[in-house]
Amino acid sequence: MKFIIIGLGHFGSSLAEKLSEIGNEVIGVDSNFQRVESLKEKITYTICMDATNPDIVKTLPLKDTDVVIIAIGEDKGANIMATAVMKNLNVKRLISRSIDSTHENVLSAMGVTEIANPEVETSIRWAKKLSLMNLVDSFELTSDFSIVEVKVPEAFVGKSLEQIGFRKNFNLVVLTTIREQRKESLIGINKMVKEVQGVSSPDTVLQKGEIMVVYGNNSDIKNLFRLKE
Repeated sequence: MKFIIIGLGHFGSSLAEKLSEIGNEVIGVDSNFQRVESLKEKITYTICMDATNPDIVKTLPLKDTDVVIIAIGEDKGANIMATAVMKNLNVKRLISRSIDSTHENVLSAMGVTEIANPEVETSIRWAKKLSLMNLVDSFELTSDFSIVEVKVPEAFVGKSLEQIGFRKNFNLVVLTTIREQRKESLIGINKMVKEVQGVSSPDTVLQKGEIMVVYGNNSDIKNLFRLKE
């Protein structure tokens, strides 16, 4: 996959390196020349530019980029401006970093649906989340076992867990399913809210747009993703 990361501070540079290490093409962008220089040998390409200037940003290969990540953390104004520029340029997928709850509310009001909070989420977790097709989130229990949230693939829609045979065919367990619904907050901002559907049973039928919470060995989870890519 191809990524552009705007902002090469601690979170942005760490994420850029992790994504590069697992085989992705990463362009790192920052207005600080020293940060750009420090990463030029570690990721695919680095550029020193002002990402809040739409005329300059248009020179980036946005049409060929799968994900644009606004990782600016020390300057909320620059973060919001860079996010607005990318929203107006209609990039394929936009993720923006939030600094606090107020900042997150502003990004949500701008229509940003994917918001990263590196104060509680590691760059390793985000790299894993971004690199596997259909992966929504993940939590590693040990070095071998994880619980992951996965978008229900088209091939599974309308089928029960017993019909799919997760234990028999994939050696995995579906713990529950989650539905996302848009709800209005107390301050009038529409946000997507996750609603857990309860403990799954063999009769649980997977629906389009749902998220499965899957438990199993990391190698078995990766095999499931390979079948769906």
